[in-house]
Formats: sequence, C-alpha cells, structure tokens
Amino acid sequence: MSGISGFNGKILRVDLSQGAVTTEEPGDDFYRMYFGGSGFVAYFLLKEVKSGTDAFSPDNRIIFASGPITGSPVGGCGRHDVGAKSPLTGGFGDAQSGGYWGSELKFSGFDAIVIQGKAARPTYLLIQDGKAELKDASHLWGKTTGETQNLLRQELNEPGLRVAQIGPAGEKLVRYACVINDLHDAAGRTGLGAVMGSKNLKAIAVRGHNHPPFAHPETVSTLGRWLRDNVMLLAKPLYDMGTSRLVMGLNKSGGLPTRNFQTSFFEGASKISGETMRNTMLTGRHSCYACPVRCKRVVEVKGPVYQVSPEYGGPEYETIAAFGSDCCIDDLPAIAKANELCNAYGLDTISTGATIAFAMECFENGLLTAQDTGGVELRFGNAPAMVEMVERIAQRRGLGNILAEGTARAAQKIGNGAEKFAMHVKGQEAPMHEPRLKQGLGLGYALSPTGADHCHNLHDIYYTAKGPGLENFKALGVMQPLPASDLSPAKVRMLLYNSQWMWVLNSLVYCLFVPLNYEQITELTKGVTGWNVSLWELMKVGDRVRTMAREFNIRQGLGPPEDELPHRFFTPPTTGPLNTTAINESKLAQARKTYYAMTGWDENGKPQPEKLAELGLDWLV
Repeated sequence: MSGISGFNGKILRVDLSQGAVTTEEPGDDFYRMYFGGSGFVAYFLLKEVKSGTDAFSPDNRIIFASGPITGSPVGGCGRHDVGAKSPLTGGFGDAQSGGYWGSELKFSGFDAIVIQGKAARPTYLLIQDGKAELKDASHLWGKTTGETQNLLRQELNEPGLRVAQIGPAGEKLVRYACVINDLHDAAGRTGLGAVMGSKNLKAIAVRGHNHPPFAHPETVSTLGRWLRDNVMLLAKPLYDMGTSRLVMGLNKSGGLPTRNFQTSFFEGASKISGETMRNTMLTGRHSCYACPVRCKRVVEVKGPVYQVSPEYGGPEYETIAAFGSDCCIDDLPAIAKANELCNAYGLDTISTGATIAFAMECFENGLLTAQDTGGVELRFGNAPAMVEMVERIAQRRGLGNILAEGTARAAQKIGNGAEKFAMHVKGQEAPMHEPRLKQGLGLGYALSPTGADHCHNLHDIYYTAKGPGLENFKALGVMQPLPASDLSPAKVRMLLYNSQWMWVLNSLVYCLFVPLNYEQITELTKGVTGWNVSLWELMKVGDRVRTMAREFNIRQGLGPPEDELPHRFFTPPTTGPLNTTAINESKLAQARKTYYAMTGWDENGKPQPEKLAELGLDWLV
C-alpha cells in the first residue's frame, strides 16, 4: 500500500511480446510530480517512446491511467485517461473517458497500466483485486463491443466486470478507432483503439474491491453531498438534454458546423436538436461512477428504417453535429444509428462524421465518383449513404479503406486538390465547434498537441460578458470579458490559463462538465491525498503536462508548420450569422508567436531549457 492516500502506489507493466506482467512502485514524489491521467501518459511516452517510432510499432506504449481523485464518491471522479503515440497525428495521443472503468481500475489495486510489445495472437488482460494475467482472446476477435462484453462477463461469471476494449475498427487499424468502455463511453480521439489493435490487445477487463483510503474522508464526503444537493440548480440543462442542448443555441449564433464547415448554420437544426431527441427517442439517462448529473443519453429507435438498441447509449452533441449538420442530415434516427455503429465497432464519432462530410464534399466536386463509392450517392443530406459509409469505414471496405486513414491521408490519396476540403489540424479532424465564432478556440486548435481538440481549449463565448464563468476565472487573475473574435495578447493569456487548467483536470482525470470551481477541486485533491496542495501547484501541474506534450511532439517532428488551421477558416461561412466573419490569418500568426513566448517556448515552439528547469523537467534537457 502506498504512503499517499487515494492511490495504490502500484503501476502495472505489461509486455505483450514476452507475455510478461510485472508491478512497479514509483514512489510518492512521482505521484505528486505527475499526478495521473495525462501527466502519467506524457511521462511514459517521453521516457520510453523514441523519436521516429511508428505508432503501430511494438515499441509504442499505450497507457491507461487513473488520477488521484479517481474513484472518489464525488461527481466527476469516474474518469480515466488513455494515451499513446497517435497513428492519426504521429504525435501526442491522449483521450479521456467516463463511465465506471477508471474507478474499477483504481479499486483493482493499480493506478495505471503501461503496455508495450505485440502479442503473438489476440489477447486480453484480466485484472482482479491486485492480480493480472494475459488470456487468449482469439474467440473475441472480430466481435462487436457488445458481444465481447457479454462473452467476458459470462465466461468469468462476473456481471460487475468492467471492460475497456476495441471493436472491429481497432482490429483493422482504422486510424481513428477508439477505446470503448461500458459500451457507450469512449476514449475517443487520436486513434488509440488502433494502437491496441496493432498490439493484438482486444480488451482490458477489470474488477476490484479495494478502495484506497482518503486522507480527510469528511472533506470528500462534504463535497460529494454538496454536489448532490445542488446539481439541479447548477447542472439541470445537462441532466435534461446532455450536451445535445447546444445544437439550437450554436445554430442561432452561427456556430453549428454545416456542410463540412462550409457554413455554420443548419436549416434542419430543430430536427436533430436535444429537444427533439428528448421528445421522441430518449428512454433514459446514463451516469458515471458516483455522479448525480446523469448527462448521458440513452435512446431507442424501433422505426421501419433504423433500429437502435439502448445498450449503446445515445448521441451527444459532437456526434449529432458530426453526422447531422456537418453532413447536412436532419434525420435523427439515422444519426442515432451511426452512433450505435460507432460504439459497436469502436470508432471516434467526431472523426468518422467529419471524414464522411469531407468525402461528401469531394463527391459533390467530382473528386470522387459513383465508381469510387461503389455506387453510393455520397452527397450532403443522404442519410442512408452516411450510415453505409460508417459500416464501410469500420470494415475497411471499398472507399472505406481510404477514409479509414483520416481526412489528411485520404486527401493525399484522392488528390486533385482534395486537401482544401480536409478540416483537420495535425491530421486530427476538427471537432464540432466553429473557430470563426470562437477565435481563441481556433488558436487552441492550432496549438493543441493532439491536433484539433475542444476539451483542453477555450470556448470564448462563455467569457464575452461578466457571469459565472468569468467570476470563476478571476481566481486565475483574468478579470475582464473579451469579444469572441478577439485574438489580442489578453485573449492569448485567457487561452493559456484556461487550457492549463484543462490539463490539470486531465491529470486529475476530472470531468469538465461537473460544476465544482477551482477552490473546490483544490480542496477535493487535498481531502483525498492529504497533500498541502494549492491552486498554484495545480496550475503548475497543467503547465508541466502541456509542456511535456509539446516536447514529445517536437521530438516526433511536429512543430510550427503543424500549428496551422485549414484555410477555410480564413474566409467567412457561406451563409448564416457569421457570413461576414473569418479568422485573420496574420492576427492568428501573431497570436501564435505570443503564445509561444508566454509559455516559455522559443520561436520554433520548443520549450526552452530554462522553462524545463522551472517545471522540474531538467531530465528533458
């Protein structure tokens, strides 16, 4: 047992090539320096993955990590982090997932798992109460996530088993395959499911009954009760409609990506809105471990065209926009079916929908023909074609084999100028947030170590006027609101501090949606660990992890040329409220230079030795 509260003090090491499972105990200082989650991922990738290592090489690592507060009986503490060198970007790959798997990992006796090598045949990892073993998964290979979870629970006679796994898409190395747990929660971005597939690792099944003690249990309990008692006051819209509540508001402001980001206003938005889903197909709401918010959708469709099972949850905002407005589709049952297929096959819904939207624009401009698509009329608004392409991508059939490579690589193969239709940064498809509306977010897309990402980013529209968001921000010294279109040094600072805090949450592995403020999260960390932690120390954790992620990318050959946005964002959308608004390319370039300087990076975006020393990262010099 570790000397620190909240942790087990043990990290599981797995060498698939050797079939070996070992345990290491890194010591208390390691935990306080890197915390967990993204911090652990950045540390092990920098320590153990050499420059130029192919993402599908046995020498790549894939890391599953909890954080110090994972498994606490407070809403938002049920998450875990997954990371590897990304097959999609060639750089830092990192994603978080909710549900119950992360807490179960902590209860099973380990804080993280570091996996290397490649198994000789399909394999899964079983962890139960401090014991781990590799087992044959040949009979699971090719199965959907639902089939795999059911088979494992039956075989092991363990209905409470939690399974993180890949589906057929990961097995076939679709570059944006994800890791699915609990059938509807995903470490979705950067292609981590494909890394598992390259290692012949089908699943990690965990079960545990050991709850590491808290240093100050009453502090933890008080925060849990406070959140429970105030959740409907602070987070009722999330309970009511989940993130799908964003559809109508973003559409009204011109922030709903439509027709592969050609425009940002969708005429059919009301047909795919959270209100419509709630009133037609919603059958329940899922939660994560100990969380009272219950923001996850559960839907069922029994229509003549599409049948959708509730076991795979339901679409959230990103999925609705990616398969809906971005593909110009207003058929909500079709979107729900696409979501079910992605969860069953193990696909990132954002990259899948965005890649199909890219292909639709290529088709409408004559760069793809019906011969290329196998007869599918891959036009905007064609819902059956969209659903069919999800299947083909997961199975790498026909055009799906090209699209499974992601928009950047697919554009190169299609040629004839297809690159201008590929909405990606560093190879990762843009999420469903319009950077011409939120221009600080656009800068964040360009600078994100994982490629275009909305989770460790600034959503400018929440800080354009004084309100709860800005009031919380004052604890970091940000006092004044700024226009969403601003790219001044003040906006860069706002992005810098906000994204730094997001990296804190990704290392604690705490949910972005649960309404605890900076002070409460600091108190929660103290209550669990017993450390005399401060908000200043937490912000330094965020700074350290962001810097490590950047250093990893620099070592893998990613630098300023990759810190760019698609040129489409430098021209206004074709229709809607933003039809005169675009990002100014020269202002973006200056903002990028300002960001480099504020972070202690040189003109090429490389962390300077003095900055590394200030963060205790001298070993990287």
